[in-house]
Amino acid sequence: MASGFFRSLVEKFRGRPVDWEELEEMLLRADLGVPMTIKILEALRERPGTLDADSAVSVAKEEILRVFPPPPPPLRPLPALPKAILVVGVNGTGKTTSTAKFASWLTKKKYSCLLVAGDTFRAAAIEQLESWGNRLHVEVVKGQYGGDPAALCYDAWSSAKRRNIEFLLCDTAGRLHTKDNLMQELSKVKRTLAKHDPQAPHECLLVVDATTGSNAVVQAREFHAAAGLTGVILTKLDGSGKGGVAVAIAAELGIPTRFVGTGEQAEDFQEFQAERFVNELL
Repeated sequence: MASGFFRSLVEKFRGRPVDWEELEEMLLRADLGVPMTIKILEALRERPGTLDADSAVSVAKEEILRVFPPPPPPLRPLPALPKAILVVGVNGTGKTTSTAKFASWLTKKKYSCLLVAGDTFRAAAIEQLESWGNRLHVEVVKGQYGGDPAALCYDAWSSAKRRNIEFLLCDTAGRLHTKDNLMQELSKVKRTLAKHDPQAPHECLLVVDATTGSNAVVQAREFHAAAGLTGVILTKLDGSGKGGVAVAIAAELGIPTRFVGTGEQAEDFQEFQAERFVNELL
């Protein structure tokens, strides 16, 4: 049963041929991006006969599934060092909450983790992560507001290594992708962690609000240039978010979506599954 965008497509064209201009507008409004929209339309035009809603949905799903990269290997600890993960993004995407949910997801798998309150700029950001840490029984390493987040992450990694903690989750300050000085600071955090381990940070995950629209692709491009993204956490799928931005980012940049957030609770955080996403959420 089609849902979300696909449900609206079926309802719009039920009982009549698909109008090409209306279909193109719907694809773009679903935040799939121009390249993905063109790809779907070209695939549909190659089909013989009159195009109906069910055929349009079927072909669109096939094309979308093709652009998602193969699932990455399961997230596992390193043999002897903490696995450092940076969580980055612009303000208001749910970055700190996603970092905490990620910690909850790891602890449920019986992994040890340490949270780092690397957002030393936003008022109450440290307290927010501390509150989550208390709720989840996960320790939070913190510094002072206005402090150097790179130095904090560096010291936190040393602490994690001494205590044989498997995952180091570094929350970072929300930053506009257009602010060069803030993006350079993010690069500094990455370079500083690499002094401990040349491979660190081992993951860099961009938190993207599903309601953002096409601007999310621009964000992903800039954060990828500054920090080398390994994946996306897609949030706010419980609201009006269409989720098409995940498709656009995969199609244009090849960056996989790793996790999705579908609510406010710690358990509302799941590994991304492309087929389920296309069939149930998009």
